[in-house]
Amino acid sequence: MAALTGAAGVVAAQTEEPAGIDLFLPAGYDLLWSTVILLIIAVAFYKFILPPMNKILDERATLIEGGIEKAEAAQKAADEALAQQQALLAEARADAAQVREEARAEGTAIVKDLKAKASEEAERITETAHRQIEAERQAASVSLRTEVGALATELASKIVGESLEDSARQSRVVDRFLDELEASQAVASNKEA
Repeated sequence: MAALTGAAGVVAAQTEEPAGIDLFLPAGYDLLWSTVILLIIAVAFYKFILPPMNKILDERATLIEGGIEKAEAAQKAADEALAQQQALLAEARADAAQVREEARAEGTAIVKDLKAKASEEAERITETAHRQIEAERQAASVSLRTEVGALATELASKIVGESLEDSARQSRVVDRFLDELEASQAVASNKEA
């Protein structure tokens, strides 16, 4: 028993409760075995897990860089297409403005031409109307002289009592009558003025 109590005392001395900072520090054998296991896991990780992961990450980085390059190329092509489209649009606008100006100038020229033609046509129509009026006035004057001459001759024949069938005599009588009629109208118009 005494040996048992002595061995129990040794075990009790070895299983003493740590105090102070020893509470936070593990026992030496725990540190040793934890370090060995950590090294085995680190070597396995470094040998078997890390290379495939690096390979996957490198492939992803390459794909991302290729995608970025493609995106940059697409962006550059889109920018060039946009610049080209804007240049074409500006050119089309300039052409449209030029066409509008040409149409406006052509329209103005057409209006001027039509006004000139209308003015010429109006002058021609007016001149034709004046000629026609003058011709109708002359025809009316001749017709009136003839009718007045016939009436005057008939009336003069009745008054004088002799026949005025002679054309020369008839013409003189008619001319004298019309001259007197025109003179009396001229005097009347002068009095009114």
